[in-house]
Amino acid sequence: MKLDPQVEYVLGLVAKSPYPEFHMVSPEEAREIFEDTSPALNIRAEDVHRSEDRWIEGVEGDIPIRIYTPHQPKPGETLPILVFYHGGGFVIGSLDSYDSLCRALANRAACIVVSVDYRLAPEHKFPAAVDDALEAYQWVSDHASELGGDAQRLAIAGDSAGGNVTAVTAIDIRDEGDIAPLLQILIYPVTDGTPETPSHHEFAEGRLLTRGNILWFYDHYMAEPEDAKNPRFSPLLADDLSGLAPALVIVAGHDPLRDEGIAYAKRLKEAGVTVELSNYEGMVHGFISFADAVDQGKAAIEQVAAALRTAFSGQ
Repeated sequence: MKLDPQVEYVLGLVAKSPYPEFHMVSPEEAREIFEDTSPALNIRAEDVHRSEDRWIEGVEGDIPIRIYTPHQPKPGETLPILVFYHGGGFVIGSLDSYDSLCRALANRAACIVVSVDYRLAPEHKFPAAVDDALEAYQWVSDHASELGGDAQRLAIAGDSAGGNVTAVTAIDIRDEGDIAPLLQILIYPVTDGTPETPSHHEFAEGRLLTRGNILWFYDHYMAEPEDAKNPRFSPLLADDLSGLAPALVIVAGHDPLRDEGIAYAKRLKEAGVTVELSNYEGMVHGFISFADAVDQGKAAIEQVAAALRTAFSGQ
């Protein structure tokens, strides 16, 4: 399928940007570029009842989180909770660059959203991101009532590298015997640390996320090349995917990560996991984050919110 005309327009704007690609600069410079440019494309920030920044204790140090409460809870009311892991190739991305998306999800799904600022590479190599992700989920589960939430109604979600973190965290939760989430949402996720699928080569350039950037991200994240074969980086290679939370997997048709997202959804289904796979065929990587400019981004946000509402309601 051809690129959506709205996406073509966005790509045209990006092509005129004076900023270099991430792999041409240092991680610190890449973070500055991402934080400077993401507001131009992000969905507009919505008001929520309350947002609060906190630090929670982790084994390797404190983990920053941001808690969004969509409305004033009624007396005795507890809200479901979504734990969200941002994207950024394990190297860039922050609570701020995903603030508007988290606000939209909190409002549309009528849930508390806890956004997790896991440690980034190259300062913190694999498996720092997924270690922080599991600890944050466990903290939310243990402190749900303190947040005004319901520990029996939890979900996890993330996009791109955050989708990878979400997939790995779902497996870790199962293996640790923690309270299982009602739903895992993987938005154009990284599932294989060896990027050699047809889509990785077909869309290597000109589709926002380039092959050069992907290899640069992974090189910074991995402590050694063998990490690419570790299921906690490449959940597609996990021996056992049974007993995991139901999944919504969203991929974009013109995304280098498309094929591995589809392959992971297939493996989940084969393992007996309930899976909904949605391929937004005319889209590129990151399209949800620029939903104000792309109608299919709005549709995907609504799909995520609807899936959360259904999961939280027990239907």
